[in-house]
Amino acid sequence: MTENEWNSFCSFRDDFKKKIEEWKTVAPEIARLSKDASLKDTPAYPLENPLVYNTALDEIQKDDCIRLIVIGDNPGKNEQLSKNQKYLVGQSGKLAEGFFKKNGELGVDFRKNVIILNKTPVHTAKTGHLKYLMKNGSPELCTIIEESQKWMAERTALLHKSLESCSLWLVGYSELKKNGIFKVYRDGLFASYGEGNGGAYDRLFVYQHFSMNSFTRDIKKFMEAHSALSLEQALKELGRAHRDEIFGV
Repeated sequence: MTENEWNSFCSFRDDFKKKIEEWKTVAPEIARLSKDASLKDTPAYPLENPLVYNTALDEIQKDDCIRLIVIGDNPGKNEQLSKNQKYLVGQSGKLAEGFFKKNGELGVDFRKNVIILNKTPVHTAKTGHLKYLMKNGSPELCTIIEESQKWMAERTALLHKSLESCSLWLVGYSELKKNGIFKVYRDGLFASYGEGNGGAYDRLFVYQHFSMNSFTRDIKKFMEAHSALSLEQALKELGRAHRDEIFGV
């Protein structure tokens, strides 16, 4: 990273840590409601960190080559464990890591060349459980769930703009739609790029989530319909098509 890029990254990382500490005022409520929500469809698990800062950010060095920012949904069961406290380290992360290992022509090591962020640091066992938190939580908790999405969207866009050779992959397509959990994030991100007016916005791509192999199936289907395209070309075209649909451009 250049000096300016490194300074921008450090500013984002340090401010993110501070925001996590601010938002922890509702951590006990998140833990209680997340547990309640998980009882319906999730085996029991130890809930250790209701709000999760990605400690992998602390391992990034100035001389690292950052090729991508990947935005997942929110920290799940594996991500919130104290031994981890890193994003996309569960099954979805393994699928993402495997995709880039299999397709070395993309020149991306998922654990070395990627900044991994989420739309909110609020933990739930499954992303859909955030709806339970919003429905049953206090006004303060609901505010923080929305505020964290808005903050992450605005600051992630600012970071992306500063990393001039870096693309941003926004994964988790369905919950970005009109009535999705992450509508606040979607709208905040779009506004932060100047409502799609060139520049860094042209390096923003939207995809299905890595979970359940949705991402892989989607790009495979697209390439079957566009056989003349290389993988890199297909990723760009598919990512733009999903982006235009999600943001209504």
